[in-house]
Amino acid sequence: MSEITLPTVWILGGPGSGKGTLCDKIVAKYGFTHISTGDLLRDEVNTGSERGQELVKIMKEGALVPTSIVMELLNEKIKSKLETSKGFLIDGYPREKKQGEEFEAAIKPVDMVLYLESKDETMVQRLLKRAETSGRSDDNLETIQKRLRTFHDNNDPIIEAYKSKVVIISAEQSAEAVFAEAEKKLDTLVA
Repeated sequence: MSEITLPTVWILGGPGSGKGTLCDKIVAKYGFTHISTGDLLRDEVNTGSERGQELVKIMKEGALVPTSIVMELLNEKIKSKLETSKGFLIDGYPREKKQGEEFEAAIKPVDMVLYLESKDETMVQRLLKRAETSGRSDDNLETIQKRLRTFHDNNDPIIEAYKSKVVIISAEQSAEAVFAEAEKKLDTLVA
């Protein structure tokens, strides 16, 4: 366990559930650092390193990246922001229960889990719309369907294991309504 004492919140939800949008709003109000594991992985891919090339293969299949790689990237990022952050939003992680356990053992226990619950149809529609401008190779119907299957297979055990810390928010409502619900819970955490 390290010296990290700042609040840490996991933001969970399927692909296209609005995790990034919610994180942007939390960063603006609370001064937390938003760490998207997807962005960390894409940044590593963009370095062109051997590890990045391996990640490309895994991500195209819609499979989970090995925990050891994600943990290294997360730990480096968190430590680099300790001096300037008021807390951490870990977006899209853990992807499976074991990753959550390893995060808590290596970095710190999570303080809260915000779970954005959404229908598959809603997430598919949002991702296909995002694909029109994102340029992301994983925003296509075939990969989206694989990502949703992977998400459903792995998310329920996380929610069950951390149920005392989970706040379920319907992502079927507007981004503003989602944020209003998150605010009520976050205000108790940072008070």
